[in-house]
Amino acid sequence: MLLRLLLLICAPLCEPNVVFLTASPSQPVEGTSMTLTCKIQHPPQKSGFQFQFCFFKDGRVLGKGWNSSPEFQIATIWRENSGSYWCGAKTVPSIETWSRRIQIQVQRVPVSNVSLETQPPGGLVMEGEKLVLVCLVAGGTGDITFFWYKGALGLNLETKTQRSLTAKFEIPTVRESDAEQYYCAADNGYGPSLSGLVSITVRIPVSRPVLTLRAPGAEAVVVDVVELHCEAQRGSPPILYQFYHEDVTLGNSLAPSGGGVSFNFSLTAEYSGNYYCEANNGLGAQRSELVSLNITVPTRDRKELLTSGVIEVLLGILGPGTMALLFCCWLKRKIGRRAARDPPRSPPSPVPQQSTYLNSPDREQQHPVYENVNVVRGDEVYSLVYHMQQELQPAAVGPPRTQIEDKDSSAIYSWLKKASITDLDYEDAM
Repeated sequence: MLLRLLLLICAPLCEPNVVFLTASPSQPVEGTSMTLTCKIQHPPQKSGFQFQFCFFKDGRVLGKGWNSSPEFQIATIWRENSGSYWCGAKTVPSIETWSRRIQIQVQRVPVSNVSLETQPPGGLVMEGEKLVLVCLVAGGTGDITFFWYKGALGLNLETKTQRSLTAKFEIPTVRESDAEQYYCAADNGYGPSLSGLVSITVRIPVSRPVLTLRAPGAEAVVVDVVELHCEAQRGSPPILYQFYHEDVTLGNSLAPSGGGVSFNFSLTAEYSGNYYCEANNGLGAQRSELVSLNITVPTRDRKELLTSGVIEVLLGILGPGTMALLFCCWLKRKIGRRAARDPPRSPPSPVPQQSTYLNSPDREQQHPVYENVNVVRGDEVYSLVYHMQQELQPAAVGPPRTQIEDKDSSAIYSWLKKASITDLDYEDAM
């Protein structure tokens, strides 16, 4: 009877406790959490029993060791957390029971949707600035290895491994040679995944342009056509060129593909002076050095201009006085001839007997009348001297013209013709 009572009391204590370990989730994915639970299959029914638990991985204690919680949580699990896990339970006094080992394999998510972005955005950067190439992964877990490549041949620029969905590669100072196509790749153990190509454009400010003046000879003369050529050796197209003469705009021209442009114009005397040009591609304007142009007026043209000017001055200033003087001379001669031709109305007074021969020594010699006309033309003075010789002839015969009068009249006509004076009628003057 006593033996049966002892068996009834000891049965719960002697019955073996079965401990087993569970993981939730059973196939965890990198980057997620996992909870380990240590369970006892036949816990004692009698109150007052206290159990303590401990969790292990590959022979190492997890956490703080033995404690009263039957659960152990891994907040973020990674692929290296894969391995063999088990747990233990013990009562007070120390009766330890161990679970079976379980294998946990952490799942890794392959990278996906790899893309390349630039800072500054759009891939447009000025020479000398910093360029940042950002490689992004939309999906993927674990350690990811990033690669950056330049050009179609795939020149590797940089390789980085980090537990992140983004990675950056920097070019501190961009040069003109950095203008290319770029792409990146990402791999977390399932093979690399590539981004698309991104073009980088390096904007180069224009250098100081050079202005070249191309004239037919050593000295430009009027009627020549002169070419102004302006060119900046460096600078991203398009480039706008402007041409100036003494700060006055002559014109402008656009070079869509870069290089230089030319501007042609015909010279006149007022185009002498200093010339310069400006180049601008939106990143700042640059001005060339001054180029001087000396325009020479040909001697023949100067003579013609001087002659025409002098003639205009003479006609404008001396013309009225000269014409008045000639008119007086003409009027005087005409009155003298009319008096010689017309007979007197009253009976003539007796006159002394004179010889009718021109070379008669007895006839009364008449004093010749002299006229002098001076004309100034430029630096030259023209003098015209002529005289009229009146002689007494018989009333029936008209006064003969002398050889001197004919020469003088021809001289007057020639001078009038050269001076372009046509207001007087030459026939009346004769």
